[in-house]
Amino acid sequence: MVEWTEEERSFIQEVFSKLKYEDVGPKSLCRALIVYPWTQRYFAHFGNLYNEDAIMGNPEVARHGAVVLHGLDAAVKNMDNIKSNYAELGELHSEKLHVDPDNFKLMADCITVVIATQMRASFTPAMQAAWYKFLSVVVSALSRQYH
Repeated sequence: MVEWTEEERSFIQEVFSKLKYEDVGPKSLCRALIVYPWTQRYFAHFGNLYNEDAIMGNPEVARHGAVVLHGLDAAVKNMDNIKSNYAELGELHSEKLHVDPDNFKLMADCITVVIATQMRASFTPAMQAAWYKFLSVVVSALSRQYH
């Protein structure tokens, strides 16, 4: 079990209180698909992902980006039990979707970049450290099925 300080919990709650899910989620997934083009193979059913403009304008990418970000709600609402909260989702990505678990880390990095861009100076180094720890626990939980 991960131990959280009150300051870390507070920082993570603060980040979530400022999130615009329908903005940050789509931008994060778009960034992942553009920066790491090999991740596009998991989203072929989304249609045209041939270039940056197509990805940025794709409604399926936007919808799924919001779904991914809303998926973090379970973690923030139960920070003391993240691993069990993501067991089923990890199994889905492992057994049915066959997603390379390294992609979870790439997506976490893209979410962090988008959040940092939006929060600017208020995303302090201490807040970033807590956020990184939080997403690392989520990534570990999603990847657990692979081990």
